[in-house]
Amino acid sequence: MAGTTQAPPFQFRGSFLLAARQFPRNRAATLGAVFLLLICLGAIFAPLIAPYDPIQIKLAMKLKPPSLEHLMGTDHFGRDIFSRMLYGGRTSLSVGLLVVGFAFALGVPLGLASGYFGGSVDNLLMRLVDAFLTFPPLLLAVALVGLLGPDIQNVMIALGLVQAPILARMVRGSTLAVREEVYVTAARALGATPTRIVLSHLLRNMISPIVVQLTVVFSAAVVAEASLSFLGFGTQPPNPSWGRDMSEARRFLNDAPWMFLSPTLMIALCVLSINFMGDGLRDALDPRSWRARRRVAGED
Repeated sequence: MAGTTQAPPFQFRGSFLLAARQFPRNRAATLGAVFLLLICLGAIFAPLIAPYDPIQIKLAMKLKPPSLEHLMGTDHFGRDIFSRMLYGGRTSLSVGLLVVGFAFALGVPLGLASGYFGGSVDNLLMRLVDAFLTFPPLLLAVALVGLLGPDIQNVMIALGLVQAPILARMVRGSTLAVREEVYVTAARALGATPTRIVLSHLLRNMISPIVVQLTVVFSAAVVAEASLSFLGFGTQPPNPSWGRDMSEARRFLNDAPWMFLSPTLMIALCVLSINFMGDGLRDALDPRSWRARRRVAGED
């Protein structure tokens, strides 16, 4: 009996298998996942798919409207916009993934330590987090990039530092709720070490909110990278970037609106896809929604 009391209600393998079956039932999430997969594949295989060199200047072809030769038209330097969109996706998705990894590696341990140990540890860590949260995220990112220098690697570091405190605050709140559960108390009574309790009981019972928050971080990083590049702090010319291309297209809104519409639509569709996926993952990973569906199915 003693061995069964400390087993947490969230079983990793079975829960994720059930989540994998639940996720496709959300049509919006499935559509978002498919579109995001297409963007990722386009970015990965951009050298094979892109019909033209994204930085090759052809002034004789400048400001050409969309056609069979140039699917999204050309810009003011005669560069193929479709090719630039494919390569620009590499930049945005790379930044998003690295920011997610940085925020997870820094924010989750901080939130777990703060919520589990409490007391002076909690006060110290949360005051540090509050210091970062005092500033608007984009303004803080601009300040950090301004100090480090306008470079895409510095953009990743700055956005990671901006998003990690937000994730840490969320993880702390979830930890405070989960650590009072009966199975955590039972694990302490049976002599489990703090590391085992945090990893085996707390963290695995917070997978759902963490995964959902990471999708929010991902979409926020894509938008922030585009914003910084738009302002001139991110990707530097002639390298392709959705935000940078939007900035250059402002001068040609009347003569060549396709220059502005192409990166704008790519950013909007990418962020919408990530958000739809986040909603689907939230529903699929929430055990309470499974139980509710089972009760409804049993009553029916």
